[in-house]
Amino acid sequence: MHPALNTLEKPQYNTHRTKLIIPEYGRHIHKMIDQIVAIKDPELKRKKSLAMIQAMGNLNPHLRDIKQFQHKLWHQLVIMSNYQLKAPSANLQPPRGLKDKKPASLDYPKKTLKYRFYGNNIKRMIDIARKWEDSQLKDFLIYAIANHMKKNYLIWNRDSVEDNVILDHLDLLSQGKLSLPKKYKELYPTEILLKARGKESRNNQYQSGKNRKKKRKYNRKHS
Repeated sequence: MHPALNTLEKPQYNTHRTKLIIPEYGRHIHKMIDQIVAIKDPELKRKKSLAMIQAMGNLNPHLRDIKQFQHKLWHQLVIMSNYQLKAPSANLQPPRGLKDKKPASLDYPKKTLKYRFYGNNIKRMIDIARKWEDSQLKDFLIYAIANHMKKNYLIWNRDSVEDNVILDHLDLLSQGKLSLPKKYKELYPTEILLKARGKESRNNQYQSGKNRKKKRKYNRKHS
């Protein structure tokens, strides 16, 4: 066997290593935090902790200087140190067990809509509009709801729809409480709503492309 082969380290598998507390930061960050914990000098430990906060913030440069994000970084640093490091102030120190605390359950709709393509948000808006007293603002809200219903209908069903179909659905979903105010003679034309839908779709595709480029750039930088 060649002598150089004896100097090679044996491969280490993650299954044999210490479990990462916050895997998103990777093993190098966790190792550096362990080194900070081992420092005896309080002042040096404080300086190294501040430097570590900067390093963690560099992984999210667009959020680094936001005050609330600094609060989150200190929480994560203390948690990854198994609470052996202390934040510079009490409000930055996370309570024990914070990481294991489960978020509140989301309230999912329990009722199935008759016209599911309109979505639950439309139904909520209709329920709110029903409670409002008659006013110009309520008239405008009803008009906006009806136009949004028409746009959703066009997305999920077909490329044309008569206004009276939408208004019948509005009447049904509001249990006969809402109707299009007389000053609004008709809803937005179908071609305008379809054009807006196409523009919205292109914007979503453009934003998705930008996000993919950012992710590739980030992966190259930290690989």
